[in-house]
Amino acid sequence: MNMPATCTDVEPEPVSGINRAALPDLGAEVRSIIEQGRLSILFQPIVAVGENTIHGYEALTRGPSDSPLHAPVSLFNAACQAGLLLELETQCWRLAHDSFIELGLPGRLFLNTSSRSLIQPGQPLLKALQGSGNPQFQPERVVIEITEQYPIDDFPAVVQAASNYRMQGFQLAIDDLGAGYAGLRLWSELRPDYVKIDSHFLQRIHEDPVKQEFVRSIRDIALGTKSLVIAEGIETHGEYQALLQIGIGLGQGYFFSRPKSRPPLELANDLPDMEASSSLRRQRLSETIGALALAVPTVTPETTVDEAVALLQDYPEVHTMPVLVENRPIGAVRRHRLMELYLKQYSRELYGRRPVTRFMDRHPLSVEHDLPVERVSQKITNHLNFEIEHQFIITRNGEYLGIGLVRDLLKKITDLQIRNARYANPLTLLPGNVPIYEHIDQLLEEQRRFTVCYCDLDHFKPYNDNYGYSRGDEVIQKLAQVLCAHIDDQHDFAGHIGGDDFILIFTSEDWQERCEHILRHFERERSLFYSDTDLDQGGIWGHDRQGNSLFFSLLSLSIGAVTPEMDRNQNHHQIATLATEAKCQAKKMPGNSLFIDRRRAHLPMISL
Repeated sequence: MNMPATCTDVEPEPVSGINRAALPDLGAEVRSIIEQGRLSILFQPIVAVGENTIHGYEALTRGPSDSPLHAPVSLFNAACQAGLLLELETQCWRLAHDSFIELGLPGRLFLNTSSRSLIQPGQPLLKALQGSGNPQFQPERVVIEITEQYPIDDFPAVVQAASNYRMQGFQLAIDDLGAGYAGLRLWSELRPDYVKIDSHFLQRIHEDPVKQEFVRSIRDIALGTKSLVIAEGIETHGEYQALLQIGIGLGQGYFFSRPKSRPPLELANDLPDMEASSSLRRQRLSETIGALALAVPTVTPETTVDEAVALLQDYPEVHTMPVLVENRPIGAVRRHRLMELYLKQYSRELYGRRPVTRFMDRHPLSVEHDLPVERVSQKITNHLNFEIEHQFIITRNGEYLGIGLVRDLLKKITDLQIRNARYANPLTLLPGNVPIYEHIDQLLEEQRRFTVCYCDLDHFKPYNDNYGYSRGDEVIQKLAQVLCAHIDDQHDFAGHIGGDDFILIFTSEDWQERCEHILRHFERERSLFYSDTDLDQGGIWGHDRQGNSLFFSLLSLSIGAVTPEMDRNQNHHQIATLATEAKCQAKKMPGNSLFIDRRRAHLPMISL
């Protein structure tokens, strides 16, 4: 947030960093800035973190660089005290919208407004945007951010004004939730489309369990009120990881991009996604969206409205018809929009022979057939204009395959979640023996080359005896996180047999490099689980299974790897035997080690 929301009728506070005696001149400076248009508009992306795509942009205002009112807090405080807040905000809205359109920015435009300006008669925000004369003005793409930084004295007026703007197509957001005076009350009365959590609660959230619980509570309330949560002020990788773990769908901050006059249209492709960073929830549901593809009638750009309506009448169960050019979707015809248009008086005569492309959805949700079903669910959640009755398009290599129903998707996810929960390890939530065996048998049936890695901790029992089962469980959970951090969800599989035994199934070609990263990563992490004394001496004293006192080195990880030959192995039992043999060989090697069965994969042994 870059400006205060309103000014009060009490004695004004000095503008931040500026001498009170200079206030009269600052009032004249504000008026000069407004009249001469000496304002700069910057944009900061708001990111759909599950997909690492841009959901929209918040418009931020700066005063002239050579003015004492360059900083937004100083600028808007001075305008407030000079009685020019509405004039300044009006100018900011108009400039921001025109720049947004001129730059061709995708998604929604988030505009800050004070509650005082919001409740002014005549809907000044709407008039400012309409008055810019820009023919591309679309209120449904604009989100009005109402600050929660200052008291709101007249709640009914704010709620009524917000409702009036919503009727015009605008969406609403509460800014800086948790930093102001009456955030929860405003939330309950306004029922906003978005809630922005103040950056204070995101700063070092990965190190603060209390902040994590606060943000989880906001997430849970938002689910019940159908609001989308935006976490502001994400600056570090640790904060981003915590955001992903908690499951907040939208984020904003320097981690993604600083405010810029020409912001990025796309994000860097090296950001971790929701699945890759949420380690203990990382297991795939083992189903791709292509299995849900349904065949429906399609149309071309030359299809007329009359012809499209006739098709919809013949297929009453179809709500979406893809518009194809050379079998590639360029849009979608929505039943409800076309029928509403067609039923209006004289519409058939006016529009019946016109091409259906004039009335199609130009940005339908389209997904590739090999995308996991849970990822498609995330895409639907983050899609700007997706409505529950819409049907999405499924493609194969960009070509039309079929359409998908949200109903079928939800049912599939529910069935898979129930099934996976039944066989998941309760400590790590990773798939257990049954899903592991099924995955291996599926790869064998498909004749896909894969590598199985059996992962086992060395000296875990004496550690457990010495430090207790609770700390032992923490080690196992950390190992699960390390393993999952280095596999590719699109190609690989992580399972938990039980205890400190894990299975990795790779179809990634760089599986050996991934295993080496796992060993180094675990070696860095294991120091977290020992006292300084045990670290200094390089291990702990304990007893072997016969009760003899022995010195045990620090925990290490052994990985036995085997790449089965397709023509010599027919089921998961044979593969399990091979993997167990490779693991036993790895455990004979000192320290963190990777043993590769060279009888079946002609690669070297590695010991770290």
